[in-house]
Amino acid sequence: MSNLLNVENLSKHYEGFDLQDISFAVPAGNVVGLVGSNGAGKSTTIKSILGLVRPSGGSIQLFGEETVGMPDSRFAQLRQRVGVVFDTCAFPAESTVDEVGRFMAACYRNWSTAKFNQLVERSALPRRKCVRELSRGMGMKLSLACALAAQPDLLILDEATAGLDPIARDEALNILREFVADESHAILMSSHITSDLDKLADYILCIDGGHMVFSVETDSITGLAGVAQCRQADFLAVAESGLYAPGTLRTLKQPLSTLVLVPDRFAFAQAFPNIPVEHADIDSFMNLTLKGELL
Repeated sequence: MSNLLNVENLSKHYEGFDLQDISFAVPAGNVVGLVGSNGAGKSTTIKSILGLVRPSGGSIQLFGEETVGMPDSRFAQLRQRVGVVFDTCAFPAESTVDEVGRFMAACYRNWSTAKFNQLVERSALPRRKCVRELSRGMGMKLSLACALAAQPDLLILDEATAGLDPIARDEALNILREFVADESHAILMSSHITSDLDKLADYILCIDGGHMVFSVETDSITGLAGVAQCRQADFLAVAESGLYAPGTLRTLKQPLSTLVLVPDRFAFAQAFPNIPVEHADIDSFMNLTLKGELL
């Protein structure tokens, strides 16, 4: 399995903020989800990958080629293979949907007008409306249609499903599944809507305060991990059981109980059958990892 993107020890210094030692890969045929709170460094990471900001250090390899310090002309060629959707619609406000399509066709050598038209129809985009007249959700649909009509190998999405209603979000996720069903394609997707990543992502990366917090397979979270709700006596039983090495469990105190993030809910349920344990999702896993205390 080849990696379409490799990031190693990426760093970027700003006054008052440092992105430090971010490392991950985006393998072909996979969706990698990027999560973290606002200001954590997700957008800085994406902008560094796209060459919109210059990293202070580290390596970024796009399709096997180092892009840090690469001539602009060669980087522009590689960017032809990358589709991008940001959290706002960046097209000229007075352009119609059809005009945006014609403009983008002149920017990408592999542009497919047929693909653009198909996605416009599928998303029920009003062709003669101006960008300024589109809702936020419609703007996101237009951006996604343009990104996919460029026929990229790698999609980079920054809050691409923000502003979509649940039905439209599910349709967008279906379109992304179809894209990555081609195992030569891959997606890097930043999203605050972690339920979308529960359904789509193969790997989850979490950045907090400019640092990488965890990088795990999604199945390790949604398929295996669990959140146990422990009363005081239950909590003491878990802590004193000797089943978990010190510093391996995350705990978060609630008014009536203590939540414990466990790596294997099935093994936990067998060891402590009287303690309720539910499956984890990305949101609970991230919150307990970031806010919880080590046991």
